Amino acid sequence: MSNISVLKDTIEDIDLVCLMSVNPGFGGQSFIENTYEKVRELKKLISEKGASTKIEIDGGVTNKNAKKLVEAGADVLVAGSYVFGSENPTETIKNLVKTTQ
Repeated sequence: MSNISVLKDTIEDIDLVCLMSVNPGFGGQSFIENTYEKVRELKKLISEKGASTKIEIDGGVTNKNAKKLVEAGADVLVAGSYVFGSENPTETIKNLVKTTQ
């Protein structure tokens, strides 16, 4: 049983699921590659149940994985360290948005 399956009986009542794509604790950690599969699995459950639940990804989001996360089914991306650690956060956000389209 995956950890996504615990949501099968309640997904219709949930507005947003936040999937941590790093080990919780501090910013700047490396992205966990298995996140793509979790997003696909969660998106499938949401679709099967006819739910309107949004999927948020928090941790390790960069221009290198944002498009793949959106393609897997993510609706919201949190890119704190990537944005605020850059020299120009505004430009970084613009470029990140472009990579997902």
